[in-house]
Amino acid sequence: MEIKRIGSQPSKKGPADWFTGTVRIDPLFEVPEPGRASAASVTFEPGARTAWHTHPLGQTLIVTSGCGWAQRWGGPIEEIRPGEVIWFPPGEKHWHGATSTTAMTHTAIQEKLDGKAVDWLEHVSEEQYGN
Repeated sequence: MEIKRIGSQPSKKGPADWFTGTVRIDPLFEVPEPGRASAASVTFEPGARTAWHTHPLGQTLIVTSGCGWAQRWGGPIEEIRPGEVIWFPPGEKHWHGATSTTAMTHTAIQEKLDGKAVDWLEHVSEEQYGN
């Protein structure tokens, strides 16, 4: 058994290569091999968002606070709220983040395939974001 004690894993700033705006990433877990799952609590300040990206084995988001937006490539921007669970299938190009006026926090859960959990793509433009 392993217990991750609160405060034992430092928060990280979301890298500018992968995010627009102010983003804080709080790691939750990363299971040892042969497991593949990992999770983090991610907080987006108003206007902050991920770049477009895909996950080789998909991704589940659980919104825990605030109000955010999520969009898959070619689809409409969807509002996401606390308690809602969002599933992105393997390889689906998407982004997610806060609305332009409200912060949002979600738990992001994904699995690694051959050591990789995400493929980062181009940034979401202001026009795509809706500003």
